[in-house]
Amino acid sequence: MDTPLRNVRTNIVQSIRAFRVSDLQEAAQGLGHHFLYANLSSAQSKQDVLDLIAQQFTFPAHFGKNFDALYDSMTDPLHKSGPQPGFIVVLEQVPANGKFDKEAREQLLDIFRDAADYWGERKVPFRCFYSFL
Repeated sequence: MDTPLRNVRTNIVQSIRAFRVSDLQEAAQGLGHHFLYANLSSAQSKQDVLDLIAQQFTFPAHFGKNFDALYDSMTDPLHKSGPQPGFIVVLEQVPANGKFDKEAREQLLDIFRDAADYWGERKVPFRCFYSFL
């Protein structure tokens, strides 16, 4: 299958750059992977970011809304629910402001890097693409 991901390694977090969200969604569908998308353009703070991710990824109501809970939601329960085909995650327009500064952005991306490592150890493709607002 010719896919826009043919030159993208399987367990990575990277800028969305030249990729279009619709192409990534189509690639996920073609590969049989889960597609998780969050548009964070209305977020101003860490709590806003976590709320939007939880809502748009359809996390359960008991989601803890902190970075540890985000990591847990992206890994262990999914692993325990059975074999996973792979993941393509898009975090669009991550805020870049005083309430969600460079350190907070790096912490957020580190969660997804750790999730990519987690799935990589299990031989499950996990690609995360992001853009900043």
